[in-house]
Amino acid sequence: MTDTASSPNLVVDRTSPGVLRVLFSGNWRVRSGLPGLGPIRQSLGESGTEKSLEFDVTRLTGWDSRFVAFINRCIALCRDYNIKLRPEGLPEGVRRLLRLANAVPEKKDAHVSAPEQGLLRNLGKRAFKGWDGAWAMLSFLGENVLAFGKMLRGRAQFRWSDALLVMQQCGPQALGIVALINGLVGLILAFVGAIELRRFGASIYVSDLVGIATVREMGCVMTGIIICGRTGAAFAAQLGTMKVNEEISALQTFGISPLEFLVLPRMVALILMMPFLCVFGDLISIGGGFIVSFTMLDISPTVYFTRIAQAIQLKSFLLGVGKCSFFGFLVAFAGCFRGMQSGYSAAAVGEATTKAVVTGITAIVATDGIFAVLTHALHI
Repeated sequence: MTDTASSPNLVVDRTSPGVLRVLFSGNWRVRSGLPGLGPIRQSLGESGTEKSLEFDVTRLTGWDSRFVAFINRCIALCRDYNIKLRPEGLPEGVRRLLRLANAVPEKKDAHVSAPEQGLLRNLGKRAFKGWDGAWAMLSFLGENVLAFGKMLRGRAQFRWSDALLVMQQCGPQALGIVALINGLVGLILAFVGAIELRRFGASIYVSDLVGIATVREMGCVMTGIIICGRTGAAFAAQLGTMKVNEEISALQTFGISPLEFLVLPRMVALILMMPFLCVFGDLISIGGGFIVSFTMLDISPTVYFTRIAQAIQLKSFLLGVGKCSFFGFLVAFAGCFRGMQSGYSAAAVGEATTKAVVTGITAIVATDGIFAVLTHALHI
């Protein structure tokens, strides 16, 4: 086709009763000034008796994708007015593109609808969404309890080799980051305590402060948060990727429970490893406090560790270890739950990983507050 300087135009007429013809002329490759659907819509609205729409392109000198888009809008217009469209008069290239565009039906969620207005409507939708999320979480918890019961009876599709591998990944391989963060926390606790207690001539009690705060609260909380960001996110990413690759569907096809085969080993491994990580973090944190006490307050190692041993009670130590083990359950639960909920795309895996970390950390902080209230009420 020869590209000329003629301007694009269209004329609408009736060749016979019930047939509306659109005559195209000029070059439709221009970037601006293309005609709209107004004349065609006006002609359809005036009579209302047309049964078909046809095209004449004998005077058309050039076309591109904008012309194809215009014809596609004409197809939608014919669908609205319930009339038949005759594409025989269009160029062969246009007809091929239209057949290719309509070969696969458009997905219902291809277009993002505008958010609905109204405060009450939005609040209601959020409430129902929150209820669905809470119900899904409770259902997942119940399924885990049943799977754990089957594991105790030796009937679960569970392999200890998988659990041992996860224990290595979330245990020994996590010692470095656990030591770094807990050591810094111990330094901070001792430094803040040294500044304040030195004003009252009670610097010797820095060791008591570090010991009690570490074994009861900071050691288990910081270890739980570290493992949540490190291992909980890894659980969500692993299970989400398995879902994208249809590996979970393959397990279900073979009659293998994904929850027993994939989720249960991760939860058991993290619950078993968290107490050891907590004890290790407590020791490192106490060591960090000793560095500040020895350098700033001239407290000897003998005095520091003697006061630590006197200040820490067995119930405080066991409380911290028990809380850390429960935090391990929360981290594994959040990571596996979000991973199993993941969609089937790379973006969905990233979103599931983010939700796992946020859910795990929120659950740890909220649960620690509940533990604090209960221990105060029970005088522990």
